[in-house]
Amino acid sequence: QVQLVESGGGSVQAGGSLRLSCAASGYTYNMKCMGWFRQAPGKEREGVAGIYTIDGDTYYHDSVKGRFTISRDNAENTLYLQMNSLKPEDTAMYYCAAHSRACGANTWYAHPGYNSWGQGTQVTVSS
Repeated sequence: QVQLVESGGGSVQAGGSLRLSCAASGYTYNMKCMGWFRQAPGKEREGVAGIYTIDGDTYYHDSVKGRFTISRDNAENTLYLQMNSLKPEDTAMYYCAAHSRACGANTWYAHPGYNSWGQGTQVTVSS
């Protein structure tokens, strides 16, 4: 069992930055694939960024490429999402997730495959 706790959300103006953190505890040795997802009211949950912890490969939704960076501090068991040049359309609840299987460019965003989820942290970007 893995427990995930997100933090770092908040309200910023367009063009601003935020860094989300996801602290993991429990059976963290088994987390092979981790990701950040977001869900806005009335919209489907979508993958924002993912990382395959075995080799460090990272993956991004097209809408955040060049603006968001996913990273992991293995020593601290913490996943990060650095978000720069934020836009109003980035407004959503952001969730951290993990699972114990391999993932790649065509699978990391499949949210039904994740079996550990955090409670979410709200990001609001005003124009």
